[in-house]
Amino acid sequence: MNNKKVWVILLVIIATTQIIVAQNSDNAKNKIELLLKKMTLEEKVGQLNLATYVNENNTTNSFNESIKNGEIGGILKSNGAKTNYELQKMAVEQSRLGIPILFQEDVIHGYRTIFPTPLGESASWNLENIEKSASIAAKEAAAGGIHLTYAPMVDITNDPRWGRIVEGAGEDPYYGSLVSAARVKGFQGKDLTSGESVMACVKHFAGYGAVLAGRDYNISDFSERTLREIYLPPFKAAIDAGVGSVMTAYSTFDGIPATANQKLLKTILREELGFKGMLITDWSTINNLVKIGVAADQKEAVLMAIDAGVDVDMTSGLYLKYLKVLVEEGKVNVSVIDQAVRRVLHAKQQLGLFDNPYKFFDVDREKETLLNPKHLEFARKSARESMVLLKNNNSILPLNSNVKKIAVIGPMATRKKDMFSWWGGDYSQGKPEDVVSLLEGLKKTASPNVTIEYAEGIKLDGFEPKGLELIPEAVALASQSDLVILALGEEYWMSGEAGSISNINLPGAQEELVKAISKTGKPIVTVLFNGRPFDLQLVEKHSEAILEAWFPGTMAGLAVSDVLWGAYNPSGKLTISFPRNTGQIPIFYNYKRTSHDINEGVKPSRWTNMYLDIPTTPLYPFGYGLSYTKFEYSNMELSTNAINKEDSIQITVEVSNTGKVFGEEVVQLYVGDDVSSISRPLKELKGFKKIGLNPGEKQKISFTLNPTDFSFYNKDMQWVLESGSFTIMIGASSQDIKFSKKLAVH
Repeated sequence: MNNKKVWVILLVIIATTQIIVAQNSDNAKNKIELLLKKMTLEEKVGQLNLATYVNENNTTNSFNESIKNGEIGGILKSNGAKTNYELQKMAVEQSRLGIPILFQEDVIHGYRTIFPTPLGESASWNLENIEKSASIAAKEAAAGGIHLTYAPMVDITNDPRWGRIVEGAGEDPYYGSLVSAARVKGFQGKDLTSGESVMACVKHFAGYGAVLAGRDYNISDFSERTLREIYLPPFKAAIDAGVGSVMTAYSTFDGIPATANQKLLKTILREELGFKGMLITDWSTINNLVKIGVAADQKEAVLMAIDAGVDVDMTSGLYLKYLKVLVEEGKVNVSVIDQAVRRVLHAKQQLGLFDNPYKFFDVDREKETLLNPKHLEFARKSARESMVLLKNNNSILPLNSNVKKIAVIGPMATRKKDMFSWWGGDYSQGKPEDVVSLLEGLKKTASPNVTIEYAEGIKLDGFEPKGLELIPEAVALASQSDLVILALGEEYWMSGEAGSISNINLPGAQEELVKAISKTGKPIVTVLFNGRPFDLQLVEKHSEAILEAWFPGTMAGLAVSDVLWGAYNPSGKLTISFPRNTGQIPIFYNYKRTSHDINEGVKPSRWTNMYLDIPTTPLYPFGYGLSYTKFEYSNMELSTNAINKEDSIQITVEVSNTGKVFGEEVVQLYVGDDVSSISRPLKELKGFKKIGLNPGEKQKISFTLNPTDFSFYNKDMQWVLESGSFTIMIGASSQDIKFSKKLAVH
């Protein structure tokens, strides 16, 4: 067959495929339109009502009757293939139109197999693994009868007082956008009708991470520039990745609550970002419009939300109560409700629920899928890759054969539920009995000639110091040991939604424990289990090594042990800056230049330091993380020193492993705009590569920068690329810049 015939056949196949896709799309639209014509106004409003189901005892007659009457379009907090099958059967077989229910849940970082928290997982800088963990979480959730998850949360934040920092990917919008897209792809997979994927709901639109003083549900105050530069990019990435739904924020933009903000939801989300899917409120946020004083009563709040384009009312029941009344009063056009219903029905159609409403409810599959051994093994891999080695004096880690007796001290060493985080602990199907604790992990993986003994040291039960009387026993054990592994952190409930704190000191009497153990003179290796940055100045002072383990999930103890014993060389890098103390908050790497910044080679003074008592730099910066080996950077080159505005440029650098073991390095590329028409950050992350090198191995790394990487919003809020000079930087962290070169853009 000649090439011409091959091309003809290919063109015919492509044309036929396009026709079939178009026909399927038209058929899907026709089915929705036919269904819409059959629906009463009450049934339409019912599709916009997302009801709460807490447990089987909550299945009252009134709840069941609401399902049969078509008054419930979605249910959240209902889990299990058997339970949801019975509820679905009621909706499909006992309601007038048989419209299936959309079951929804907070599957944040795992369903039954719990992975590291999103902030921790982001520190792996491994987008492939991040996508895979979301895929496994989706597979388990789907097996548990769930259709949609309220994830990913993509709110950028730089305030560790905010409990929900644990749920995001850190402080950088570029990296946060990549993580956002990876998690959407992982949750949704390639086929939402497979029964093994779930629809993602990206949240919280938009700017929720800007709540003042790190206090959840608090007011926020940020400019449109900040909205566009910092908060919108991860949402755009999720939408470009095909996310099926978006959740509104509790907070406000420009003084208008997100749930009633027409500029935010209609102009920016729908028109500019091109989002076509289902828009859901957060928990009872329509009612919050009354609480914060922008609506006189609940009916007015409903009018504001539906006018802003909100499709689904989560839990408040106010759409059910007032939408029909507002239509009858002529304040809401039925066409507005029809459009919202179309989006809800389309979501159900995307999941294949009209073709097979029971696909997700297979009890045998549920048993086979949850805690599958392959899932557990990947959870262990994911957890150890998320860990960040913050300090390692004298290469004390990995632990060597000279260490014969180890004292494991600290309240977090035996905790199980506290390995989950708030979302994994109370809002997933994860169970404490599934977890491998640190002490268990160390004992399972230790050599036979190593003795491991444990002392709690103090009690960690809330924020107040407790259990100080236990310190002498811990000190005695430490004194008799070669080395101390100190397990510190926070309880699972201390981070997460409504998990804000006023200072970032370690809770309880943990600092008193650190001081007491340090007096023994024994080397201390501190392992941290937490969902946010803490003030680690005291820990840093008294520890030979510090491993940030985050909330590692189900396989916590084994993953930490892999790192401590050297079975895995830590490769994590921080995606959030660690302040020296609470007073530095907010602190972040992509700070805009000020009139009193410290210039290179200039000694800090009263006029440049900007704090009299501490440096302005973080204790550990964005992008920072150590390894058991050493990496050397050399030969940074630009493909050209000058480009036109429509051109791209290639940047190369060589990286060598000069140590004795295999290691992985995250090579980071930053760009700074030297002179611009508005104030710009000193540096912004624009690329990274995670590479693995054997001892003595060298690799040439290549980056490509496109015109958009040099562009920004000008004074008129237009996306532009200005001519001028740019600084291209390559380094091992945002502070550890190895090379920089100038580039002219004409």
